[in-house]
Amino acid sequence: MIEVKQIMQTKTHRSKLVLLMGALVLVLSMALFLPATVLAQTAPTATPTDPVWLGFSAARTRVQEEKNVDLTLVRTWEFYQDDWSTANAAHPQQAAGMDGCDSEVFINDARPIYYGWTYTITSFRGDVYVVRVSFDTKETSICDLVTAAVPVAGATLDPALVGTLPAPVAGAAANGTFALGGHVVSGVSATADGLMKTAGMTWVKVQINSGTPRDFAVSFINDSKAKGYKVLLSVLGDKEAIGANAEAYYPVYAELVGFLAKSGADAIEVWNEANIDREWPAGKINGAEYTKVLARAYNAIKSNNPNTIVISGAPAPTGFFGSAGCGTGGCNDDVFMQQMAAAGAAQYMDCVGLHYNEGVLPPSANSGDPRGNYPTYYFSQMLNRGLAPFPGKQACWTEIGYLSGEGLGTPIPAAFNWSPNDPVTVADQ
Repeated sequence: MIEVKQIMQTKTHRSKLVLLMGALVLVLSMALFLPATVLAQTAPTATPTDPVWLGFSAARTRVQEEKNVDLTLVRTWEFYQDDWSTANAAHPQQAAGMDGCDSEVFINDARPIYYGWTYTITSFRGDVYVVRVSFDTKETSICDLVTAAVPVAGATLDPALVGTLPAPVAGAAANGTFALGGHVVSGVSATADGLMKTAGMTWVKVQINSGTPRDFAVSFINDSKAKGYKVLLSVLGDKEAIGANAEAYYPVYAELVGFLAKSGADAIEVWNEANIDREWPAGKINGAEYTKVLARAYNAIKSNNPNTIVISGAPAPTGFFGSAGCGTGGCNDDVFMQQMAAAGAAQYMDCVGLHYNEGVLPPSANSGDPRGNYPTYYFSQMLNRGLAPFPGKQACWTEIGYLSGEGLGTPIPAAFNWSPNDPVTVADQ
């Protein structure tokens, strides 16, 4: 059994635990469950392991049964993750939940399901059906009250934002096979080296900030490579400098990551969880604003080393900000990434940075979490959530793990204990 060292960090809106010798996963091949924005379904191919396809299948079946139509072949189908927690003013009784779009379901009969997928299916006759589907795909609702919504997938570029960004520098993109790595505190010790190699890890990650001595970063890169690892640096910038004068600080940060790329870093994650006020100034949190530093960092990195993989800074998975999506203290991760996509972030990354560290069920699960069915609880749904705004991009998990208190000797603090009534065991891990 491999002993996992741990460090705890408290975040303003979401507590988490970083597994220091846990799992950093870089998915450098096409990620599973990658959803397309609009799919032509001329000959449906069943993919029963993909929750998105299962949701489409449930929506199509409901329409066929209730409307007595044949949707074996359809022109297109679209989907996006949706929030139905706000009462629908167009409903006769202003019902919320998945039934809030059905005028025939009164408020007393509305099911308390507030998050899921919305599918739009267009038949070859041109008929359009809008169906809401719960994340476990067991509940569906056909809508006759359709309100305007902004889909997660395929965000429309905002010319006003994109026009303020520099043209991207050419460089090699992420492309390869699955690879696994570990997050260390300051270096690959002999003990860590043995455990990582036993686990089959070929990458090592360390997080640094703008105050970290450059000699340390260079030494870390050289020492890790000498031990046979590829190096990922997660580079956190100066939050206070952003608050004081962002435009003046962006070139400073870009110069730093350019230096690290030139020094031999194999991958650089540009910032960390910039969607919450622990890492970015409150009141200034927006995916479009983050894209400004991402763009300058990308160009600096590629100008110094075209082969260094540029990973967008993974946002903190959270639904704290509710249906509004954003507040003074931050933004929900899906909204933040939609803002990034609209600002043109896709052209400044090789890989979409993602975090998943609050799971209590196997990665194959898509329902049954004791906390509910919010998508950040489930691995595949979190993957879909991150990749949907960036069609064709690959995913790099820069934090991933399943927390177990077994063998620690002291109880897990409540803020980190995701499943106190059914704890994760070492065997589960």
